[in-house]
Amino acid sequence: MGAIANSLVFDVDGAPLLVLTSGAHRVDEPLVADLLGVPRITRATPEFVRQHTGQAIGGVAPVGHPEPIGTLVDVELARFPQVWAAAGHPHTVFPTTYPELLELTDGTPAEVGPGAQTEEAVPR
Repeated sequence: MGAIANSLVFDVDGAPLLVLTSGAHRVDEPLVADLLGVPRITRATPEFVRQHTGQAIGGVAPVGHPEPIGTLVDVELARFPQVWAAAGHPHTVFPTTYPELLELTDGTPAEVGPGAQTEEAVPR
């Protein structure tokens, strides 16, 4: 579960923010807002997600959006040699690595939730 890169879209005063977080990690919204220096971030509505990503909730890929989206990539994902990200549809994923996610998304590594999770990375 920890090697799944969940693509979560947030609304930051009308602008989209993509947070790629470990499936074993929850986004701490006040922490991320502080990190960004904004008063708050809120979970985006399904309409907002589709407008900014061209994709539906549950299958948002980290790439392929109509316009670039600012992206934070959870440092917890770096613990895994391979991670799985949505491929634009709720029933499709693709394998990648943490460094590739950073490169593909032009993302910023970030601690988006409290502390390390207990799930251990399994060498493959």
